[in-house]
Parts: sequence; structure tokens; C-alpha cells
Amino acid sequence: MMQVKWTKEALQYMNNVPFFVREKARKKVEEWARQKGVEEITMNEVMEARSKMTARDPNAPPPAKPRIAVVRCNIVSEVCPGVGCLNSFNKREQHFARYGPDAELIGFFTCGGCCGRRVSRLVEKLLPYDLTHVHLSSCMLLEGDYPRCPFKEQIKKTIQAKGVEVIEGTHH
Repeated sequence: MMQVKWTKEALQYMNNVPFFVREKARKKVEEWARQKGVEEITMNEVMEARSKMTARDPNAPPPAKPRIAVVRCNIVSEVCPGVGCLNSFNKREQHFARYGPDAELIGFFTCGGCCGRRVSRLVEKLLPYDLTHVHLSSCMLLEGDYPRCPFKEQIKKTIQAKGVEVIEGTHH
């Protein structure tokens, strides 16, 4: 059996997995890595394996109405209460104009800081509530008062791997 190596960052991430499932999760990630021919497990491999193991069933019927979450920048959330995103959703403006009155906002959370460490877990928590769309907030996309999110593509892929549509933008 091929022995896989772990980067320090990937091992540190695995230490955040609850102790009672940590060893099982580690074995699943290593099994996935061996199947893919990966010799060293990095954060990318951990997140990809996790996404594959927790994705929505592609054969399940689609939810009856749009159920939406917004992911915000953790750094920007220290100075922004989210009024622009919420007003835009409530008025169905800008990037929320695609939805009718039956759409529901079921999640509004920060990424958890660079590298978007909370996104995967929080999206997983919303899947049983029929999450259909995740908007990456405008603060993650714009450059100006704060830098554009350097992890946007990684976060986007993590969400899409769970069978959820990603829309870039909220109120800008």
C-alpha cells in the first residue's frame, strides 16, 4: 500500500476535526489520495476529499424554491454589518434580481478567515435545509478599501463540489 505524506498545514487542519471521528476522517482522506495517486496531502487535497465525501446527492430532486446563503469576508465583517447585502436581497436587486418573492435567505456567514476554512462546514450544515445557491459577497470580489479575496476560486470550487450553485456578488 502506497504511503502518503501530509503537509504540516493539512495535519493542523485535521486536528480541528472532532476527536471521535478524526482517525476515520484521516483514513478516508488517505484512501481518496491513494485512489487519485496523490503522494502528498495538502490543504487542497483535504478540502477536495472532504467536498467529495459530503456533496449533495446529484440524483435527488431539486428543492422547490431557491434557498440562499451569503458568504462574507471575515476581515471586512469587522467593519461592515452586511446591510448592503441584506437590502439587496430584500429588494431583489443587483445579483439577487434573478429570484422571485419565494426565495429565502437561510444563511449569512463569514468565510472564517483566509483560506475560507469555515465555508465547507457551514455549507454542509445548510444542505439539509435545501440550500440551492451561495452568493460570494461583493466585499470578496472588489478591490478598493480592502483587497480582493485571494481564495475566491478555492472557496467557489468547494461549494460547487457540494452541488450548490455559486453566484459572484451581492450588492455591487
